[in-house]
Amino acid sequence: MSDADPRRIDGVSALSVLRRGIAASPELRVGMPQTVVMAMSVAGGKLLIPLLIQAVMDLSITSDGVHMGRAVAMCIGATVLVVGSIQLGKLTYFRLVRTAEDVLLGLRVRTFDHLHRLSLAEHTASKKGVLTARVTSDVETLTQFAQWGAIAWIIDSVQIVTVLVIMAVYSWQLTIVVLVLHLPLVPILKWMQSRQLTAYEELRTRVSDTLGVVSESVHGVEVVRAYGHREPMRRRVRDAIDAQFSQQMVAARYFSLILPLSDVFGVSAIAAVVGAGVWWGDAWGVTSGELVAFVFLCNLLVAPISELGEVLDQTQTALAGWWKILDVLDTEVDLVDPVVPMPLPVGALALRMEAVEFQYRTGGRVLHGIDVEVAAGTSVAVVGETGSGKTTFARLLARLADPTGGQVLVGGVDLRDASPEDRRRCIRMVPQDGFLFDTSIAANVAYGRLGATDEEVTVAVEALGLTAWVEGLSDGIQTRVGERGEGLSVGERQLVALARAQLADPGLLVLDEATSAVDPETETTLERAMERLAAGRTTVSVAHRLSTAERSDLVLVFDDGLIAESGSHDQLVQRGGIYSGLYASWLGGTRHAV
Repeated sequence: MSDADPRRIDGVSALSVLRRGIAASPELRVGMPQTVVMAMSVAGGKLLIPLLIQAVMDLSITSDGVHMGRAVAMCIGATVLVVGSIQLGKLTYFRLVRTAEDVLLGLRVRTFDHLHRLSLAEHTASKKGVLTARVTSDVETLTQFAQWGAIAWIIDSVQIVTVLVIMAVYSWQLTIVVLVLHLPLVPILKWMQSRQLTAYEELRTRVSDTLGVVSESVHGVEVVRAYGHREPMRRRVRDAIDAQFSQQMVAARYFSLILPLSDVFGVSAIAAVVGAGVWWGDAWGVTSGELVAFVFLCNLLVAPISELGEVLDQTQTALAGWWKILDVLDTEVDLVDPVVPMPLPVGALALRMEAVEFQYRTGGRVLHGIDVEVAAGTSVAVVGETGSGKTTFARLLARLADPTGGQVLVGGVDLRDASPEDRRRCIRMVPQDGFLFDTSIAANVAYGRLGATDEEVTVAVEALGLTAWVEGLSDGIQTRVGERGEGLSVGERQLVALARAQLADPGLLVLDEATSAVDPETETTLERAMERLAAGRTTVSVAHRLSTAERSDLVLVFDDGLIAESGSHDQLVQRGGIYSGLYASWLGGTRHAV
């Protein structure tokens, strides 16, 4: 699904993308026959003027003189029809826009929902900016197209076909002249369309890259400033924007040729019709009124062709964005909910892993045949060097991904068979960054359980002994935390995340500690809150400080994707293995996160 994915739009026709897009957008098929009939009526209304001119000239101006009464009657009738056509056009436009907006709403929601159903493996393989682009800028390309381009395709296509039919009724000879002069335009536009589509697909990739770099520069602003990397970061952003600009210019070159080509062929056709009509009109049975009407019809034919040439550019970028979105929707969801879900027991949950292996979409295996069994109510500390697999182990317990081999059993139930509702109720993971939403502390804690009341939020805070800390804030529990919780310190964000988990009341708690950047006072509060939260539950902590391992019932030592050692803290220290070395280093004062 990433932009490095080999499935690109090269060699894929615009029609194929359109068919796939329509299949993925059921809103398009609602009321489509009625909409097409209305569009045809609007297109037909545009033909009233040339038909009126021909009728007035041939029926009102005769050898007997000018019949004003007949001419006025026809003009009044035509006026009524034109006004009605205008009103029908407004109604058709509104209907098409409403349908288009329904399509975009459904597409955005389905893409967003699909992204959240993908496993951690897919999200790790993709840049956040790229995923954001799929539901923002890529959908926006469809918004612009839907508000004008799609409508133009329907009405103009109907108008072109209708005009050609009427032309053939007037004079099949002059119609052939028009078609012959326009035929060379078909292969030219087809050649340009295929290259333009590829160019715009590459442009959507460049837009995603730009969003990714800009997002990274904004979220990493503190590091950029602290280490004096403003200029290198500016160069990265500028390079990404320059690459996007260059690709935009490549795509624009094709568009710059479309309008002149359409005008050249259109004007040539009108000139040829006038010349052929004057020279051979009598022999072909074309009256003067029909010839004048035919010239007007040529204008009605040239106008939509020129407009479609302009719309073609917008269509290419929309199809490229649509292809990117469809690529997301085509990405297989590997976290599939069970057909017959199994309930999870209430209370502390036992754990068992059997021959568990895991591999991300890119790179080698991270876990190699993990076998471990943990009794209900046990506190487990997971330690190991960076990259040893301990965080992946913890994420599998929360089913942020499924193992690529073996099985993970919680409460005796394979997580792949567990009821999704039970899994979300019984298993909670508190991530290291303690992500918070830009709202109040109370609202962030309430995310722990759907429908939680203010009283339940307050009880959860009290249960962890955080009442004094909350009351010391500017607005108490209603204090806003800012975007991503930036109004709070690292430790304070973690306190809110712990209260959120307490409100959920899970039987299995998975903690990714974040105490390395916490001040001593907050660390003490944090450790006490963790102890209260873990009481009566099975707890798995990815321990960044070995003081957590000292307090745990069981310590699992990960090394290169394997459980190298397991046992209590005292047992492992006496054994003199990997853990003993880590512990000695920690006591010696280095105290690195492990």
